[in-house]
Amino acid sequence: MKECECCGNTYDKAFEIQIGNTTHTFDSFQCAINVLAPRCAHCKVPIIGHGMEGNGQTFCCAHCARKAGVAELADRAPDQGAAAV
Repeated sequence: MKECECCGNTYDKAFEIQIGNTTHTFDSFQCAINVLAPRCAHCKVPIIGHGMEGNGQTFCCAHCARKAGVAELADRAPDQGAAAV
């Protein structure tokens, strides 16, 4: 059994994530996200998914980007989120 590097729990279903030459061990996705997910440059929440990038920073949404002075990002595509037909 391996120990989670985030919470210290020893768990028989722990898993490893390899990034480059570094291997991380976690007991849950929650712990993996807590340690590995990028954080929004404005509000600091972990970004689960693509996020938004502007001025060399990563944001969780366009609102946070605007608060940080990055005005060119938008939360919706020009079609206002309409499904393609």
